[in-house]
Amino acid sequence: MTLRFGAAVLRSYESRFAVEEVILEAGPADGEILVRIEGCGMCRTDLAVRHSAGRTPLPAVLGHEGAGVVVETGGQDTGPGVGDHVVLSFDSCGHCRNCLGAAPAYCDSFASLNLFGGRAENAARFTDAAGGALAPRWFGQSSFAEYAMVPARNAVRVDPALPVALLGPLGCGFLTGAGAVLNSFGAGPGDPIAIFGAGAVGLAAVMAATAAGAVVVAVDRYPERLALAERFGAIPLPAASAGLPGRIQRLTDGGARFALDTTGSAGLINDALRSLRPTGHLGLVARLHTALPLEPGALDRGRTISHICEGDAVPGLLIPRLTGLWQAGLFPFDQLIRTYPLADINEAERDCDAGRVVKPVLIPEGSR
Repeated sequence: MTLRFGAAVLRSYESRFAVEEVILEAGPADGEILVRIEGCGMCRTDLAVRHSAGRTPLPAVLGHEGAGVVVETGGQDTGPGVGDHVVLSFDSCGHCRNCLGAAPAYCDSFASLNLFGGRAENAARFTDAAGGALAPRWFGQSSFAEYAMVPARNAVRVDPALPVALLGPLGCGFLTGAGAVLNSFGAGPGDPIAIFGAGAVGLAAVMAATAAGAVVVAVDRYPERLALAERFGAIPLPAASAGLPGRIQRLTDGGARFALDTTGSAGLINDALRSLRPTGHLGLVARLHTALPLEPGALDRGRTISHICEGDAVPGLLIPRLTGLWQAGLFPFDQLIRTYPLADINEAERDCDAGRVVKPVLIPEGSR
């Protein structure tokens, strides 16, 4: 099998994406599926490749919030079958201690599989139109494309009645925010939670917390993002508010039980710690790029801080839970999405960088 299709290729850390013809020289190997991509979310992690200090190999097809329809399988034991609608999530090895312990986000090979090289097997079959090698699959997907060859363990079957083109962000960005609330914190009715940063991850956390019956305070510097958070049930609070920790403590009757920081800002992280009640828990999802100075007293009184990866999710469990909440009107993630043709990927990146869109979703030409 030789399959030629369009994909957005990033050839250097400074260049724009270019939609080119790429080639797959073979069909799915054992344990793989070929998916026709109906839509793919653009995540900040995709854009962070430009600042990866050369660690992410290029040229590459990025994209790791894909969703679509299975068109071919590599064997009978792949799980999803031809015609199934699937959401694609992060890659994991499936056999290390953390994978076997239902913690695939902490797979021993997470960084190498998803960020810095991908699966080496069969990599040479993926080339550009001139036969030049492309980097192995990004997050097991490389789904800024019309098709993606993925390990079947990355794919989660979903109800074909759902709008599959919009579901891709449930595989990473929305999964991370909602999973932090539902899995990492286990937030429930009446729990006070403060969410710092009302982007895609933070707003997904707001929606999940509201669905769980928590009392939610959302902090952001942009009024329009705070307006969205308020629409989804949060108490909005500008990040520049004087005495921010004290205000959160008053709004939550003595302090938040949980806080989630999506900003990576040292100042806001310290504010988040100070907003917690005794024994409160702060979760971080943004990657820190500098040392984190903690102010004296910020970690007092049994407060804890931890990093949360991919919402501590088993995608096959959390994604169906989130689509069920959406069907019940409790997780309206579609209100955060703006769609763009794949050919307009550079416009989507500019809008994302400028904060004009919360979650861009790219639609390949053949899917429109």
